[in-house]
Amino acid sequence: MRRRWSCWMTPTRSRRPPEAGACAPVLLAAGLAALSLAACSPTAPPGVDRDQLDAEVSRAIGDPASCALIGKAGSGKLLYRYNTATVCDRLLDACAGGARMKVGDLLAATAKDRKPRQLSCAITPDHSRGVGWASGPIAGTDMVYAAAMEGDRTFPGRMMAERLEAGFRRAKVSRP
Repeated sequence: MRRRWSCWMTPTRSRRPPEAGACAPVLLAAGLAALSLAACSPTAPPGVDRDQLDAEVSRAIGDPASCALIGKAGSGKLLYRYNTATVCDRLLDACAGGARMKVGDLLAATAKDRKPRQLSCAITPDHSRGVGWASGPIAGTDMVYAAAMEGDRTFPGRMMAERLEAGFRRAKVSRP
């Protein structure tokens, strides 16, 4: 009868069996790297329930290709991100003369001047796909937001702004 395979049976270059625990330092380093990356990701603005905010943003503009960011006015320090870093870091049509930008670029511009922006445009010749942008200050706070949607069912920028501002009120991010 043939013996079952195990990693201890795999020949090594020196023909010595691998030492037990030889992979432990590598696994420990990988675990620490993953924890440090998780610690750097934005959670939620102070005093705001992350789950409730996620639910409200999802209700407002939820889509696999949408992104919403909340940051501090002035500095633009990121406090919250809806969706993954990959989705939020895409270059999308800026709806202004063929330029392209990321949601973080819009957040930085809005953090500096606190001016609301609502843009939308078609990004394909047959108008089957579009992009919508919304940003502005969050009422009663020193925070600003920026959001983008891209796809075949994209809301216009003005509609995104109205839906997000209502969601921020329901999630208790904005203050009266």
